[in-house]
Amino acid sequence: MGVAYPRGGAAAPPGRMPDPRPGSLMTETLPPRARRAAVDAVCRDAVELARAAVVAVAPAEHVGEHLGVVAEDERLVTHRFASAAPGYRGWQWAVTVARAPRARTATVDEIALLPGAEALVAPPWVPWSDRVAPGDLGVGDVLPTTDDDPRLAPGWSGLDDLAAASDEPGLRPTGWELGTGRRRVLSSEGRDDAAERWLTGETGPGTAMARSAPGPCGTCGFLLPIGGPTGSAFGVCANGMSPADGRVVSLAYGCGAHSEAAPERART
Repeated sequence: MGVAYPRGGAAAPPGRMPDPRPGSLMTETLPPRARRAAVDAVCRDAVELARAAVVAVAPAEHVGEHLGVVAEDERLVTHRFASAAPGYRGWQWAVTVARAPRARTATVDEIALLPGAEALVAPPWVPWSDRVAPGDLGVGDVLPTTDDDPRLAPGWSGLDDLAAASDEPGLRPTGWELGTGRRRVLSSEGRDDAAERWLTGETGPGTAMARSAPGPCGTCGFLLPIGGPTGSAFGVCANGMSPADGRVVSLAYGCGAHSEAAPERART
């Protein structure tokens, strides 16, 4: 229970805040200030005990100079030694020692080899599914696709009653596509992702090849049109002499193998 103090500007005792309201009684107390643990003298002086603990698990030549001691808690400190092990430059041996209440000696609690500020450490771990990049897959490699991949949406199979479905507009969302036996088809997000990749890639309109071409792919006789939502912006090149042969190209892309490229006239 809090203690009431008289009003009239009386000073608040240590550990209490004065109530700013005139005539009010102060009954709230402040939480105690956190104290920093003091370095226990017995644990602090146990340098050789800590070094011997490291030497028991590693060659003596791998243990360098004593770097200091840090208080972890009451009667609990950590000694640090420089690592001289090959390949572990900048690492430190950390040995935590403790002393029981009323005990006159310290005991080893744990030993660890930890990286220091200048240690060479491995980069943060990244899952394989996030590390793999286009072109990484080789013969026999498998890249599983998750069930919730946003690039895919449920498709219609040949077993679906399409006639009945046509009477239910709600079952045919925007960009609906016949799956023809495929369990999933490209979602709108998947198509947008592909279109962005193709437009900004090697067969997009912004490349040096496209800018120097005699005409765009949209007017080339070697262009194979494709259907679906992307057919108005892309096609497939069928010119074996083109660097884009067999690849999806933007209709605004172009190269020197354009079907209507006129031969250069001989200079007279």
